[in-house]
Amino acid sequence: MNLLGRQGEAAALAFLQQAGYSILATNYKTVFGEVDIIAMEKGTTVFVEVKSRSGSAYGHPFEAVTPRKQEKIRKVALFYMKQKKGEIPVRFDVLSIHIEDGQNKIEHIIDAF
Repeated sequence: MNLLGRQGEAAALAFLQQAGYSILATNYKTVFGEVDIIAMEKGTTVFVEVKSRSGSAYGHPFEAVTPRKQEKIRKVALFYMKQKKGEIPVRFDVLSIHIEDGQNKIEHIIDAF
């Protein structure tokens, strides 16, 4: 992961913790792919994809969470939930982070897909 990605994920963790989320895992990897953050919020397991950009040349960060990426995240989530052997509500969020001049502009898209 590059420096921008690490900065974005650190900002995302701080944002979620400040909002009252409990962090369960970061960079959770399986044979199906990876999810950046798994958190718990009010009894719901939240799978969070973090996308960071330093400019707008490639569009908004959240636009990089393509249908293919969403499907990978769903597979990772299913694997995680099978490991936990429980039925808990699940949600998929995207944290879109625009980093410019040392400032983070965070857009939290709840139930993004």
